[in-house]
Amino acid sequence: MMERTTLHLPRSQPEAQGIPSAAVIAFLNTVEEKKLELHSLMLLRHGQVVVEGWWKPYASDIPHMLFSLSKSFTSTAMGLAAAEGKLSLNDAVVSFFSEDVPAEINSNLAAMEIRHLLMMGTGHDQDTTSKLQQCEDGNWVKAFLDAPVEHAPGTHFVYNSGATYMLAAILQKVTGQTLLAYLQPRLFEPLGIEGATWESCPRGINVGGWGLNVTTEDIAKFGQLYLQKGVWNEQRLLQEDWVDEATSAQISNGDGGVSDWAQGYGYQFWRCRHGVYRGDGAFGQFCIVMPEQNAVLAMTSGTNDLQGVLDAVWYHLLPAMESSSLPANQDAHSKLSDELQQLALPLPQLPPDSPLEAIIDGIEYTLEQNEPLWKSISISFEANTAVVLLSKEDIEYKIKLGRGAWVEGTTPLFQGEYQRFVGSFAWEQENTLQLTLRLIETPFSIHVHILFDGDNVVLSQNSNVLAEKSEIRGRKTEVK
Repeated sequence: MMERTTLHLPRSQPEAQGIPSAAVIAFLNTVEEKKLELHSLMLLRHGQVVVEGWWKPYASDIPHMLFSLSKSFTSTAMGLAAAEGKLSLNDAVVSFFSEDVPAEINSNLAAMEIRHLLMMGTGHDQDTTSKLQQCEDGNWVKAFLDAPVEHAPGTHFVYNSGATYMLAAILQKVTGQTLLAYLQPRLFEPLGIEGATWESCPRGINVGGWGLNVTTEDIAKFGQLYLQKGVWNEQRLLQEDWVDEATSAQISNGDGGVSDWAQGYGYQFWRCRHGVYRGDGAFGQFCIVMPEQNAVLAMTSGTNDLQGVLDAVWYHLLPAMESSSLPANQDAHSKLSDELQQLALPLPQLPPDSPLEAIIDGIEYTLEQNEPLWKSISISFEANTAVVLLSKEDIEYKIKLGRGAWVEGTTPLFQGEYQRFVGSFAWEQENTLQLTLRLIETPFSIHVHILFDGDNVVLSQNSNVLAEKSEIRGRKTEVK
């Protein structure tokens, strides 16, 4: 296996590493045909990057929200801490939090160990995450320990992001460092992962089960480290027996079959069909490790069809990997290179302008009472941009969008913190304006349709992956 000495992984061509370019083209075609919204992919074979691509406006240097793929990094921190003797997987969870345990500790809670947190076998009947997030004092540890534990730990699988949070809390308790700070010299620096960020709970503990943001190549490096059994650049970062244990089935999570969510669960890693394992996160964030093929596939996405993405990998990519290199095929490789260069998420094929622009330009509309608490909206049009002004209490938010093209900016509009976005606008009809915003460090895109009807407006909003839809009505603001 190839080892690394630089921040970036080495590059090669698919055929040189035993993969026909035609198989990758077929995979990309399936992604397009099935409308699987991938944002990026990077395929490694024998330690070499053989395929990499980003669907514009996503790009190689933009970090992406990992959601539950974060869990596999949290698990890795526990393996490192165990190797350093800071904790044991057999340690009781309650032993770390004497100040937060309930007055009466039932037998199931008392029996819960770190390994049960890792394998999602805590004994809970349901995910504890909402209980943690809703607790009024911000003490997520206490909220977790107060939750009923209905089953003996190790006997019942429930996917439980609260359990992963507790791993982060235990790590911070025994090391005095956040999960992110602890991993920095032990994992991120050796792998050349720079600029990682991790969301924290109200008490400053990294949430563990989600919230990590890194680039696609960072995900690929992480998978390659596991493929190499914990060795990186001739240096052992993880114990080999940890890698084997963490990626083996530790608890049953279903009856197998064709679902890649029912093949067994390790320590924050999912077992897959075909002898494969993976870390994954909501809306299609993947780190797929294929030991038999000596390959790693990293992907970020904005899709709800995660099984569809995996099925395309198993059908097109996995069986195409040959044991030895293939003859060079310049035509196929050139075609693949062209397709990868042209990857882009489609902009709406709609008229870029409307005669209505001259009438509504700069007009303010007062909005009826609504849950986001927006008070007014106005839109001003320039040659190639539209500027949307949204007011909320005493705050005015300005968003600039391109006319049938992306314009990049930042806004605190959605999370309260500034996020990078690209925005575009077009006209569905002469009286219906469509705004598209992609939060390019996340899986999310937001589509707003504004119907102008005389002095009235109707704003309808939906997302690429979230089911919630909203409608807000308004009327031209009266001049006093």
